[in-house]
Amino acid sequence: WSQEELLLFDDVLTWSGVSAATPTEEMNGAGNLMDFLDEPFPDVGTYEDFHTIDWLREKSRDTDRHRKITSKSKESMWELIKSLLDAWSGWVVMLLIGLLSGTLAGVIDLAVDWMTDLKEGVCLSAFWYSHEQCCWTSNETTFDDRDKCPQWQKWAELMTGHAEGAGAYVLNYFLYVLWALLFSFLAVSLVRVFAPYACGSGIPEIKTILSGFIIRGYLGKWTLLIKTVTLVLAVSSGLSLGKEGPLVHVACCCGNLFCSLFSKYSKNEGKRREVLSAAAAAGVSVAFGAPIGGVLFSLEEVSYYFPLKTLWRSFFAALVAAFTLRSINPFGNSRLVLFYVEYHTPWYMAELVPFILLGVFGGLWGTLFIRANIAWCRRRKTTQLGKYPVLEVIAVTGITAVLAYPNPYTRRSTSELISELFNDCGALESSQLCDYINNPNMSRPVDDIPDRPAGPGVYNALWQLALALIFKIVITIFTFGMKIPSGLFIPSMAVGAIAGRIVGIAVEQMAYHHHDWIIFKNWCRPGADCVTPGLYAMVGAAACLGGVTRMTVSLVVIMFELTGGLEYIVPLMAAAVTSKWVADAFGKEGIYESHIQLNGYPYLDVRDEFTHRTLATDVMRPRRNDPPLAVLTQDSTTVEDVETLIKDTDYNGFPVVVSRESERLIGFVQRRDLTLAIKNARQKQDGVVSSSVVYFTEDAPQLLASNPQPLKLRRILNLSPFTVTDHTPMETVVDIFRKLGLRQCLVTRSGRLLGIITKKDVLRHMAQMMNQDPESIMFN
Repeated sequence: WSQEELLLFDDVLTWSGVSAATPTEEMNGAGNLMDFLDEPFPDVGTYEDFHTIDWLREKSRDTDRHRKITSKSKESMWELIKSLLDAWSGWVVMLLIGLLSGTLAGVIDLAVDWMTDLKEGVCLSAFWYSHEQCCWTSNETTFDDRDKCPQWQKWAELMTGHAEGAGAYVLNYFLYVLWALLFSFLAVSLVRVFAPYACGSGIPEIKTILSGFIIRGYLGKWTLLIKTVTLVLAVSSGLSLGKEGPLVHVACCCGNLFCSLFSKYSKNEGKRREVLSAAAAAGVSVAFGAPIGGVLFSLEEVSYYFPLKTLWRSFFAALVAAFTLRSINPFGNSRLVLFYVEYHTPWYMAELVPFILLGVFGGLWGTLFIRANIAWCRRRKTTQLGKYPVLEVIAVTGITAVLAYPNPYTRRSTSELISELFNDCGALESSQLCDYINNPNMSRPVDDIPDRPAGPGVYNALWQLALALIFKIVITIFTFGMKIPSGLFIPSMAVGAIAGRIVGIAVEQMAYHHHDWIIFKNWCRPGADCVTPGLYAMVGAAACLGGVTRMTVSLVVIMFELTGGLEYIVPLMAAAVTSKWVADAFGKEGIYESHIQLNGYPYLDVRDEFTHRTLATDVMRPRRNDPPLAVLTQDSTTVEDVETLIKDTDYNGFPVVVSRESERLIGFVQRRDLTLAIKNARQKQDGVVSSSVVYFTEDAPQLLASNPQPLKLRRILNLSPFTVTDHTPMETVVDIFRKLGLRQCLVTRSGRLLGIITKKDVLRHMAQMMNQDPESIMFN
């Protein structure tokens, strides 16, 4: 062979990490050195807090585990049973999540009902009964006054013996505010002392965790316990917030809790995220009584990686959760749904115009809310305000309670308000909204009442609703994001339902008084029941929720599951799509994405498009004036060098090269794995000292007999790190990061290492290209 061929052959051997044993090596006894890493040790392959997982690595680890189990299952009956248990563990986890999240949701619903009514009065026959339950058990209740019964007494009546009059009103008002302040103070204190992660809605963080980010403790046992208790207190305090978003967080905490029982999920972060996606579906299933909507919500809004297997499991978890909630029957109507409605009239084509206008309103409200809320939250983060969370919660609760009490529509719980706004006016309704002037000669079936002129009660209700609308719009902006559990679904729906009901009554009265107009002529005859104001409330609620969250498919399904209004899918779809278009015209991010950006989480949104013409070389580090890239060589770095490098830098990992001169890439090693491996070797392997050589090749390097024993770390080396060339367009790089869930990617040219691109670099580059502050991305 020529000299060049021999050199090339030697290069190939070095490149593949193979070299023949030499006499010197035999002398050292290094040739048959035990690789202590053949036995895996604890925590290798795990991740630090506030770091991103490597999806490819997790996937390959799971494949290896599965392959091992399959090959072992042929050896004996016991191994076969173990493999079957392993296969079934996923379904068992789903069953447990469904049971626990359904039970917790039922308990929360019952507790919220009781504590909300406690602000106004108490049941004398059994203090643990809510107002409604108290009057169910009473024999003195009449149908007309079904809310009044001697067993239920307001606080003023109980204390002074007077139910009416100015003194009683003032006392009831004072105690209402006092209870509200007590509940919110308890909620914020518990969150602050025991579980700081239990505040907020939880959905932005769940989205970030499902995209592969680690936030330790966010789904822990304490968070689960405190969030469940404080959610009841926060909702009962009468603040403008809902329990639906936090129930997704609660369900994901249940998922995380049960993951720890099975090593298949506890030791693999990728598999754990499959379970959490299904848990999110169970959370929405019990929040709204909408199992299919829950699965679609998880798919459309929360999940990052959603294989078909997860879809089936989500479906099963949502089913079990809904079944459990139905068994508890918290609403006492033997139905899963919160706002069951029965409308007796179809909708007409001409009504699409007001439905679309409600969609436009929803989109505008969504934009206004997101911008105002983010500005307020940013102010809270950057000023002194953020240092006094307890004071802020008490101030907002005080203002809410003082302003809410005089108006009957804001005094009651938001869920009850929405329920009343969705309702159709039957002959037996006693609500002010149903105070129409009846025709004395009318003899019709009870459920088909024709359109009638509005009475004084309706006009009075419209004024109160208009005031309630302004109050809800303003107060929700300041409430969402405080240090207590707070959901956004119910307040957004309330804003839309109020606006929708007002529009519905306006259209109904126009149709009654001007039925000869060309738009009403074809479908609205005098004496017919043409317009259903409750339907407009339902469409408005969907539009506003869509404007804030930018959900479409799952939103429509949740809305018709929530109300049972299957016939009205087209109006709901029209409103949801319009609100999304209008809101998207002002900015692509929904409220959850905006909060992710505000907190600087490393979230690569699948919906973002990257259209700029930059290359990998423009984004990679080191930049032109930076110090050179921190690398390890395959067989000439000492333990001391590695420890110094780890101490002096805060990188997540280090590329391994053949030598500093050639800079040809061998692989990539994680910082955490290196630290653990060296610590473990010092404890378990004799002769490993600071001057020991660390080598990543298959065989030990040639060393003198006087040298200390070398340390082999090939086991923790990733021999197939993801690489791109320096001329790869950033559009492709962003797509690779998004679809493969990478943490980092190495940049090479002809096999030589040039630099590294991390997820943080990609996100900062995208922020820079959109004229945003790149420093807002804080984590990798």
